[in-house]
Parts: sequence; structure tokens; C-alpha cells
Amino acid sequence: MTLQAQYDRDFYAWIAKNVELLRRGDAAEADWEHIADELESMGKRDLRQLRSGLQVLVMHLLKWKYQPQKQSKSWVATIDHQRDEIEALLLDSPSLRVELGDALGTIYPKAVRDACRETELPKTRFPESCPFEMADILDPGFFPE
Repeated sequence: MTLQAQYDRDFYAWIAKNVELLRRGDAAEADWEHIADELESMGKRDLRQLRSGLQVLVMHLLKWKYQPQKQSKSWVATIDHQRDEIEALLLDSPSLRVELGDALGTIYPKAVRDACRETELPKTRFPESCPFEMADILDPGFFPE
């Protein structure tokens, strides 16, 4: 079976075979087209993970600020966990840091939507643009007043 066919039939075996070829120095035998596709996909996955974590984090910061009477240890745990996940992702891929500004613009309306659903507050209760600076969002000691 060719490597290209193995890619569709048994992805794990395809990975193992390409790793073996590359470690052996047989780069010419590797399935470069699919390797390139998978590397590109990995980058997109990391960007999706960054956006997802940022959306959950911002949603909880909004809840914290706009529904203070319901602040809980669970919210603190979620905020801390999302900050930890984002920090780990940025340590592994520091170049993703340049995506944070655009990511915030993309996720903020979704974070507001989610906060509205969870708090039952109207959308108009939240600012049209994110009220938090990125440095504060990522700061482990920041909890909005």
C-alpha cells in the first residue's frame, strides 16, 4: 500500500511510517503533500484552541464584572484554568501572541452571547467592545471590579 493510500486508511500507521522514514533520512520517500497538510492543520488547531480559551476566559471575566453577586470559586477556577491553558499554548508557540488582538475582536461578540445566556442579562448590559486590555485578561491577578 502506498503512503498516500495509507493516509486515508490508517492515519496512525501513516504517521509512524513517515516518522520512521524521516528519522532514517529517507526524506524522499516521505508523503510530503500530506505532511504539509497536517502541519498546516496543526497551526490552525492551535489558533482555534487560543480563540476558544480566550472566549471562555473573557466570558467569565464579563460574568465576574457584570454579575458580581454570583461570583464563585468555580468561576475563579475556570478563569485560572483558561489563563493557564493560554499561557501554555503561548509558551509552546510564542508567535501566536501576535494573533491575540485579532482573536479578541473575533471572540468578544461570542463571549457576550455566552455571558448573556449564562447570566440572563440583556446584551445591552455589556459594552460593544471588550472592556478589558489583553494584558489584564492574561494577568493571573486580574479580576475586574
